[in-house]
Amino acid sequence: MEDWNDLRLFLAVTRARSIVGAAKTLGIDHSTVFRRLNALEKKGGVRLFERLPGGIYQPTSAGARMAAAAECMEHEALALDRDIAGHDHKLIGRLRVTSAETLAYRLLPPHLAAFCQAHPSIVVEFAVDNHILDLSRREADVALRPQRPKENNLWGRKIAGVAWTVYGARAYLDANGFPNSIKDLRRYSLIGWDEMAARFGAADWFERTAPEDAFVYRTASLVHQLLAAKAGIGLAALPCYLGDPEPELARVLPSPPPELATELWIVTHADLKNTGRVRAFFDLIGDRLTRQRDLFEGRRPPVQQAMSGRSRTNRRGKGRQGKRRVQQTL
Repeated sequence: MEDWNDLRLFLAVTRARSIVGAAKTLGIDHSTVFRRLNALEKKGGVRLFERLPGGIYQPTSAGARMAAAAECMEHEALALDRDIAGHDHKLIGRLRVTSAETLAYRLLPPHLAAFCQAHPSIVVEFAVDNHILDLSRREADVALRPQRPKENNLWGRKIAGVAWTVYGARAYLDANGFPNSIKDLRRYSLIGWDEMAARFGAADWFERTAPEDAFVYRTASLVHQLLAAKAGIGLAALPCYLGDPEPELARVLPSPPPELATELWIVTHADLKNTGRVRAFFDLIGDRLTRQRDLFEGRRPPVQQAMSGRSRTNRRGKGRQGKRRVQQTL
């Protein structure tokens, strides 16, 4: 095969198992993927995929052999690309950065503005994605991740611990009172994750803490859970850096449960750690986020703690009131 772009297209279809998914990955029209794949099979004189119901593309035996060879070629090409980029010390060019939506919504915009002002020749391409992007395949150059990286080929540092707790709107808590314990949460209307959302510590903990019928609203978006809690739909488990700055919200559990604690890391591929653009991002953004460690780790200003404490002592929990079950997925 003479054209590497044909192999990239073939691998995209193999991994997505669909024309539509491959088109999304490659950023091209699905009709273009369909036409080029047919031309590739015709050129090679072999059928590479079985077309199954539901638009599923299953590799044939020939397709599986080609996929193995194509992945080896991709691995070498990506390694060469990272090696070249790793020796680029210039503060110019593109820098692909990714983080989850909560950081993108709450904290990153002013830091990114400072970075762009300090390095106007670096073009930041920012991907808001709650999935873990593959840094080996250059899906991003730098990632801010809510967990310690497990891949051996990544390099980075821990920014802070991340505390989580349960929040409710002050008006909702004035009407229904504060729970006296974690077990009391089951008597309130709760906001949870939908069935399609990837499970993680806080999601599993909340599901174990209360019965299913306590959840009146579900969404895959933590930012939308925040907005739902502010609207008074119910109580939500949120990272403290997302919930604490909201004046309309109060902590239901004043001490964040230690079993919900996570970490925030800034990481890159080890081959890219000496790239000028990457080091500049680590230095500026990493240092600015580290200075917000108290916010990440749930050490709030005493005034806000005192406000919730006064509300807590004035009322006892009254339980759920007139639930209405809603599901919203963003």
